[in-house]
Amino acid sequence: MGATATLSESGLVAEPGQEISCSVTVRNAGRVVDQFAIEVVGDPGAWATAEPATVNLLPGETGTVVVRFAPPRSSDVRAGLIPFGVRVFSSEDPAGSVVEEGTLQLGAFTEVTAEVVPAKVEAGAKADFEVAVDNRGNHPVAIELSALDPEDELDFELERNRADLAPGTAAFIRLRTRPRKRFLRGQPVRHRFQVFVVADDAEPLKTEGTMVQRQLLPKWLLPALAALLVLLLALVTLWFTVLRPAVKSAAREAAQEQNQEVIKAAQEAGGAAGEAKKEADQAKQNSEDAMKAVGLTPPPDGAPPGPRASNGVPNPAGNANGTPTDFRVAADAAVDSNVNRFAEFPYAMPDATKTLVVTDLILQNPRGDNGTLRLLRDAGGTKTVLLEVGLANFRDLDHHWLQAWRFAPGEKIVLAVSCQTPGGGGRCTPSVSFSGGSNRPDQINPSRKANATA
Repeated sequence: MGATATLSESGLVAEPGQEISCSVTVRNAGRVVDQFAIEVVGDPGAWATAEPATVNLLPGETGTVVVRFAPPRSSDVRAGLIPFGVRVFSSEDPAGSVVEEGTLQLGAFTEVTAEVVPAKVEAGAKADFEVAVDNRGNHPVAIELSALDPEDELDFELERNRADLAPGTAAFIRLRTRPRKRFLRGQPVRHRFQVFVVADDAEPLKTEGTMVQRQLLPKWLLPALAALLVLLLALVTLWFTVLRPAVKSAAREAAQEQNQEVIKAAQEAGGAAGEAKKEADQAKQNSEDAMKAVGLTPPPDGAPPGPRASNGVPNPAGNANGTPTDFRVAADAAVDSNVNRFAEFPYAMPDATKTLVVTDLILQNPRGDNGTLRLLRDAGGTKTVLLEVGLANFRDLDHHWLQAWRFAPGEKIVLAVSCQTPGGGGRCTPSVSFSGGSNRPDQINPSRKANATA
């Protein structure tokens, strides 16, 4: 065995910023002269020293070494019980080195600082500050904040009035100040205020800030308004003295030129009208001569010729196309596994005495349903298929016919849907928009009646 070590005190008590010491007795337990190095291990090793750091001892001889502890007054070293060890290292018998353990009870100290950041703010209606509070002590502290305006001219709004700070940390608490009286114009007013910070086991702290209250109207506003007024007056003067007379003169000249052109055009049109009248009279005379030559009697002057259809039969209705119509039929069909079964949605004309004429169709399948859509003609219970399309083939589809569909009075249009796979829910919802016209039977040309009944 190389050495033995004994501490004079195994439990020490120290205060931050002060020095405390103890002694360690070292004995050479070996059989040769040996040199021993003394070192403090653990957290206190950074601020502990051994005097002397080495001792030379004969076999069986003892020596005393003083160990000094100087804990700093800093938040880096926390208050409380701190263990340490004193190691005695033998140069001749390293395996015989020993460590003697002890503890050091470090006292607590409180040190809190506070500051208003920034110290001065200029504003019109409100100003925002931050209260920076630092805990520079070596133990946690709880703080309370309050703000005071000696002149009682400000209202305060603290983000929070309490905070817990660990050693070596800081808190930034927002503080908003609002002046109780405001003014549109005037000189800035300085408002000084104080913030008090009270920490556990410490004297209350006081820090100060200043709000410089400005006028609410910007300083540049009145000069800008004055400059704008001067500019408007200058423009008005320019208009009445220069621009308006010039515009009137230019308008008068343009009106005179246009008037001359209109007179010239009217004279030319009068000459052309005379020539056209002569040509019309000659054409009328030629037409009467041709009718007399084939044995026909010319119509009297002023009698308009009656309308005739393409087959020569008079058409009392002229070219009337009836009443325009536009309607939409929408389906709401449930899913059906039988592709041959259709859900029907009929449409009947509101006026059963009219014939429905359809020239345009718009088929819509916005959700991408899957199935089959049919358009049927229902004539007294007898149904015929007019159009059949697959829903999966379109989202929007337009149809236009030169030969229109005609539905006689009493007939119905039926929208039939076989729904297999709905696109956006549990049902298929395609729709068809129809457009065209409607006529009473007595308003249809005889030739068209023949086509409708055939």
